[in-house]
Amino acid sequence: MTELLPINLDIYDEEEDLLAGLRSHDKYACACMLKRYAGQVYALGLRMMNDEDEAEEVMQETFISACKNIDSFQGRSKLSTWLYRIATNAALMRLRRKKRTVPLDTVMGENGSLPVPQTIVPWRSDLEEMAIRGDLRDALANSLKQLSENLRAAFILRDIQGLSTAEAAAALEISESAVKVRLHRARLQLREILSQNAQITLEDYGITP
Repeated sequence: MTELLPINLDIYDEEEDLLAGLRSHDKYACACMLKRYAGQVYALGLRMMNDEDEAEEVMQETFISACKNIDSFQGRSKLSTWLYRIATNAALMRLRRKKRTVPLDTVMGENGSLPVPQTIVPWRSDLEEMAIRGDLRDALANSLKQLSENLRAAFILRDIQGLSTAEAAAALEISESAVKVRLHRARLQLREILSQNAQITLEDYGITP
C-alpha cells in the first residue's frame, strides 16, 4: 500500500472543514483526505479485487477522481460514502474488463426463481472479526471471487465494511431494496459455496445450522 504523506490530520479535524479545504483546492486537503480514508478505500479495493496491486490502483484512481471532481460532491451523504461509491465503480470497471467472474445472480431456476442452496443456515454478519485467521480469510476471499461483481460489492459494503443499507445504496447508486436483494442473493450463494468446502466448515464462521 502506498506510504501516506506525513501530514497532520488536525489541519482538517472536522469533515466540514476538510470539504471546505477540498473545494478551495488547498494543496493539503487532498493529502489529508488520502491519509484519513486511504485504509478504508484500500480495504474495499483489496476485497473486491483480491489483488494488492489492483487494490492499490483502485485506491489511487479513487482519490485522483475525488480531488478532481470534488465540486460535484453535493454533501447529501458522508464523504466516506462518496469515496466508497467512486472506489466501488473503479473496482467494478476493472473486474468487468478482466471478466474474472461469472454472473451467478443471473442464473435462475426453471420457473424464474432464485437457485436454492442445499444448506439453509442462519447468517452472521461479523465476518471481518471471524476472518482474522488466515485460513478463514483466504476461504472467504476465494468464495467471494465466485460471486458476480454486483453481489460481491453489496456483500463487502454491508457485511464486511459495515455500511448501513442506506450507505451501501448510496455507494452503489441503487435503491435500498435492491441492496437487500443483492445481499440476500450473495449470502445464499456464499452459504452454498462455503458449505461445499471440505476444510472450512460453516461453524468456523460462527454460522450455526
